[in-house]
Amino acid sequence: MTRQIVYSIALGIFICTTGLTLASLVTTHWVTYSVTASTGSTFSKHLGLHESCSTEAVPKCQPFPSDDDCRDDKTFCSLWRSSGFLLSFATIVELATLVTFIVVMAGGKYKREGGWKLIGGFLLADAVVEFASMGIVAWLFEHDSQFIVPGWALDYSFYLCTASAAVSVLLAAGLAASAFALPPEDDYEYLEDTSES
Repeated sequence: MTRQIVYSIALGIFICTTGLTLASLVTTHWVTYSVTASTGSTFSKHLGLHESCSTEAVPKCQPFPSDDDCRDDKTFCSLWRSSGFLLSFATIVELATLVTFIVVMAGGKYKREGGWKLIGGFLLADAVVEFASMGIVAWLFEHDSQFIVPGWALDYSFYLCTASAAVSVLLAAGLAASAFALPPEDDYEYLEDTSES
């Protein structure tokens, strides 16, 4: 049976993974292009799910993909925006998971006994959505023509999302393992009957 301490540790780790998801959503470092000119100056462009920042652009950051980006390649724009939507949806799933953690932990022994199934389901759903979002970006990085030019690389926002999804899967597995491995909470021990001796 999963105990209060197990849920507490899992909740702490889950809050950290939620922070990773939020950081990957708001930063513009999913895919980065960087090149150094012969003069020594470096040009860089950072793509986020909703914004692009460049050392040469005015203003430095602007919405991405823009309507100009989508004129020639509607497939890229649709997939990139879908990835952004999926990661935004993952934050909603994480909020629901947080509420589920609180309800299960505050609900007493009986809710904790079976609550791992519900929390585990939410954690796996979160991981699936995050892996889908990350997978779309990875596929575009490998197959879209704008990333053929040398200098493009997956950046830390991509890896934050990947780590967050992987930890969600591990948390679900850990909660399931603790439900089967740990003895029931406040279990009774039988007393020896001294009247028969």
